[in-house]
Amino acid sequence: MNEKEMTRISKRLARHLRHDPAALGLTLSPDGWTEVDPLLRAFKITREQLDEVVETNNKRRFAFDETGTRIRASQGHSVSVDLGLANATPPEVLFHGTVSKFLDAIFHEGLRPMNRHAVHLSATLDTARKVGARRGKPVVLRVDAAGMTAAGHAFQVSANGVWLTESVPPEYLHRLG
Repeated sequence: MNEKEMTRISKRLARHLRHDPAALGLTLSPDGWTEVDPLLRAFKITREQLDEVVETNNKRRFAFDETGTRIRASQGHSVSVDLGLANATPPEVLFHGTVSKFLDAIFHEGLRPMNRHAVHLSATLDTARKVGARRGKPVVLRVDAAGMTAAGHAFQVSANGVWLTESVPPEYLHRLG
């Protein structure tokens, strides 16, 4: 399968496993899983194509359960799911990629989940830059995760290494560069 086709399938998977499963007649379990066979029929793809997208996605956005019969998005849902992630101690510093047009609101209100269930944070500066670059020239914010943890904020880490938290108050943010 070529890269263009893989990207197309990955984007459709993200849309339907995170935001709109009903549009394809799919149902997510309370913890975000859906059966693979109905998904294959709805997408009109083979199991081999789905396996390739899941295995080669550089962001590891999707995961199969231990039986390989169910699939879910690793994070980023706007539909109600409980991924069952345990609280985890983050590194002292995390990062968030954005663009300059959002900075005034961010430094006034902090980072909020918007239409998702959690704020997404990166463990590396490079990843945050790439995230910010999706919307233009990236701006990276340093998040004082150690300070937030000391103040009682909870963090979880998704299966693909994205750090999640309910919100990031502005006092824990610092613009880099």
